[in-house]
Amino acid sequence: MPATDLHGPRQRDRPRRHKILIVGGGAGGLELATRLGDRLDRPRRARVELIDCNRTHLWKPLLHEVAAGSMDLSVHELSYLAQSHWHHFRFRLGEMTGLDRARREVRVAPVLDESGAQITAERLYTYDTLVIAVGSLTNDFGTPGVQEYAIALETPAAAARFHRRLVNSMIRAHAQREPLRPEQLQVAIIGAGATGVELAAELHNTTRALVSYGLDRIDPDADIRIHLIEASERILPALPERLSSAAAKLLGSLGVRIHTGSRVATVMPDGVRLASGQIIPAELVVWAAGVKAPEFLRDLDGLETNRSNQLVVRPTLQCTRDANVFALGDCAACPWPGRESVVPPRAQAAHQQATHMVRQIERRLAGKPLREYRYRDFGSLVSLGRHSTVGSLMGALVGGNLMLEGYFARLMYTWLRKLHELALHGPAKLTLDTIARLITRRTEPHVKLH
Repeated sequence: MPATDLHGPRQRDRPRRHKILIVGGGAGGLELATRLGDRLDRPRRARVELIDCNRTHLWKPLLHEVAAGSMDLSVHELSYLAQSHWHHFRFRLGEMTGLDRARREVRVAPVLDESGAQITAERLYTYDTLVIAVGSLTNDFGTPGVQEYAIALETPAAAARFHRRLVNSMIRAHAQREPLRPEQLQVAIIGAGATGVELAAELHNTTRALVSYGLDRIDPDADIRIHLIEASERILPALPERLSSAAAKLLGSLGVRIHTGSRVATVMPDGVRLASGQIIPAELVVWAAGVKAPEFLRDLDGLETNRSNQLVVRPTLQCTRDANVFALGDCAACPWPGRESVVPPRAQAAHQQATHMVRQIERRLAGKPLREYRYRDFGSLVSLGRHSTVGSLMGALVGGNLMLEGYFARLMYTWLRKLHELALHGPAKLTLDTIARLITRRTEPHVKLH
C-alpha cells in the first residue's frame, strides 16, 4: 500500500503484496532495505519501502573523519534514491513522528526546503511488517549550553558544519594582526569514547595539513590545542585498561591534553566549565559523550522502552508489545545472553541484526517460526588516524580475547568498513569504487580545504 494523504482515499496494490516498512537508513536499515529489495521486491514477493529524514547515507563511524577534513563527504555519501533504484526498494523522504499500531500506520512529518517551503505534506504509510532502525543520538544529560554552543557529530551535516568552522577559524587566525584570544584555535572534545579519541587524533593530522597550505602565520605546535575531556577515570573506558593506556600515551605524544575524571558543568560561548570550577578555553566544542535513542520513541503508541529511549525487543528482535514491529541497531534494547546488559550500540551489531532480519522476514513470509538473534562480539577497534589503531578481537574469532595494535588493527578497521560497503554494493562495484578512490586520492589534497 503506498502512502496516503491524511484525508484522501487509500490505494491498494493489485495483486496485494506483503508490505515491509523500514524506518531509518543507517548501517542496519539501509543494509536491510538493500538485501530485501534484491531478494523480495524484485521477484515481487513483497514490497519494501525505506523512510529516512536525510537524502544521503554515510557510515556513522566515518563522521569524525568528515569533521576533521580527512574525508570528503561528497565522495563517500550514498544517495538513497539511487540505492533504491539499483536495489528495487522505494525510498520515502521524511521523519517518523508517530505510530498507530491498530491501523498499522506510520505518520511522517512534512518535508520543508531551506526557505521553509513545503516539499511534501504530512503522510501516512501502512505496513504489514515494520522495522524501526532509527539509530541513536548523543546524550547531553541536560548540561547547560550544549545545545547552543557545542556540535554533536550525529549527522554528516553536523560533521561538515564543524569542519567549515574549523577551516574558518584557522583562516581567521592567520589573517588577523592582533594576538590570538585565549580560546582561539583550541578545540574541546567532551567524551573520550571511540568517537572522541578518533576525532582528537584526526584533528592533530588535519590541522597541520591545513597550516601547510599557506597558513604560515600559525604555529601548530604552539597555537593549536586539542582538549579531550572524560568523566571516567580513563579514556576509552569500554576497552581493556592496557589499550586505554596505550591510546592515552600516543595522544599525549601528539600534544592532545587529556582531562580524565572531569565532568562538564557548563558549555560556554568561549569554552567549557568543569564541575571542579576549572575553565578550559575553546573556540570549538564537540559533544561526544553519552548515547540515547531518539526522544519520539519514548511514547510510541505504547511500545515498551527503557531509560535510554530504546525499544525493548525479544531475542527475535520483535518489540515486546507488538509482534508486527521489529527494532534493530542502536535504537533497540536487545537481550545479550549471559550478560546483564543489552547488546551494545556498535556498527557490528547493526550489521549482524540486519543480516538476521533478512532471514527472519523470509521465515515470516513463509509462515515459519522466527529464530532468536545472538550477538557475536568481535571486539572494538579505535582508529588513531595514520598513527595507529588499537582494539581487541573477542569471542568466536579467537576463543578468548586477542589484543591488537598497529598495522594489523588498521587493516581490521578498514575491513569493517568494507563489509558495510559490500553489503550495499556487492563485490564488483566495491572493487571498482576502491580502485577509483585510490587513483583520485593521488590527485587531490589529503585534507579538505573548504
